[in-house]
Amino acid sequence: MTERIVVGAALLDGGRLLAARRSAPAELAGRWELPGGKVEAGETPEAALVRELREELGVAAGIGERVPGQWPLRPPYVLQVWTARLLPGSAAPEPLEDHDALRWLTPAEVWDVPWLDQDVPAVERALAHLSPEADDARGA
Repeated sequence: MTERIVVGAALLDGGRLLAARRSAPAELAGRWELPGGKVEAGETPEAALVRELREELGVAAGIGERVPGQWPLRPPYVLQVWTARLLPGSAAPEPLEDHDALRWLTPAEVWDVPWLDQDVPAVERALAHLSPEADDARGA
């Protein structure tokens, strides 16, 4: 079975990370994740992430660097994460598709929401892009 990539965005703004609360499917509803989605045939992961952020949040985003690592989801999917920032003039993010709430989280607040299990290691890695103190926030 060929691996399929699901892209996630560590959407950063002023030292904060955007978290999105799932509204569907039922087994994931109420848990938080990094926004993103599946890479379609013929799409690069970066192009897929730009498209997914536009569809899910209504924003125009610039994609930054890939967060090191890859995390298994349900077969055949794996999660890969990139940093991203809102482009100047972009609308504010809104939960348009598959989400019912969004929160900008500071490093100290990141663990205040119940993340999807598979997103936890990706969020841990993404924290390194927020601030050096973020590594200590989870243990506090």
